[in-house]
Amino acid sequence: MHFFHDIDPVAWQIGPLAVHWYGLTYLCAFATAYWLGLHRLRAGRLGINAEQFSDLLFVGMLGVILGGRIGYMLVYGRDELAADPLSLLRVWEGGMSFHGGLVGVLLAGLWWSRKQQRAVFDVIDFVAPLVPLGLGFGRLGNFIGGELWGRQSDLPWAMIFPKSFEHPGVDLETLRAQAAAGLLDAQARHPSQLYQALLEGLLLFLIVWFYSAKPRPRYAVSGLFALGYGLFRFAVEFVREPDAQMGFIAFDWMTTGQLLSLPLVLVGLGLLWLSRRRPVSTFPLPGGAADAARGA
Repeated sequence: MHFFHDIDPVAWQIGPLAVHWYGLTYLCAFATAYWLGLHRLRAGRLGINAEQFSDLLFVGMLGVILGGRIGYMLVYGRDELAADPLSLLRVWEGGMSFHGGLVGVLLAGLWWSRKQQRAVFDVIDFVAPLVPLGLGFGRLGNFIGGELWGRQSDLPWAMIFPKSFEHPGVDLETLRAQAAAGLLDAQARHPSQLYQALLEGLLLFLIVWFYSAKPRPRYAVSGLFALGYGLFRFAVEFVREPDAQMGFIAFDWMTTGQLLSLPLVLVGLGLLWLSRRRPVSTFPLPGGAADAARGA
């Protein structure tokens, strides 16, 4: 018998106020990024104080949310956006693009870097290790919301996602009973959201975090992050169901996610190659930065 996915997307509700799990996962992502960033501040990885870092995190957060949502709607939800422009604002329903969020973060980082007169890739190298755990939390949000499921599978850990198939007139209680009786086994799918949470989230974090624990040349940390994400995302797409509105876009097997991940692999390799010609980056802490980071 396969696990029947029936998780309430609302964590708790008080009157008309509903707190969604999806929003909580983003809150966890930003809180984790802040905590990890303070640790990197104490290690002198960028030479900024806690207040400057808070500003950077804030604009980065805006970049993730705006870029991720706009990117998703422009690539995957054009029809929905044309029919209902306000759907762009319904972030709590899910639908965020990593690649759109990445563009948003890069633009935010570029703006902050110019304002602070910092080299933009020094900033990106500082931020890169803070990102993977946030990606992992986001994939957990996808899983709780029962979206972005995988392809059909008969593996023991395959799961039945009610949103993945049509069942007009059949309520969840009936579907649950049918699943318990083994009648829906043909609908079981890879929990690809969990695969991504482990690969793009936990594993990528461990790789990039421990690599960046020592000072590295400019471009190196960013390059490793881009390469790792691109490879992991490309691999998981083989068991993730292609978006219905996109399908396979090349060779009867390549998905939109894989096509968008290939440039990241190339960029990652290019940055790692460039880093070989750079000296190891060191950043003396500004006056009071260590105390500010320690007390934050």
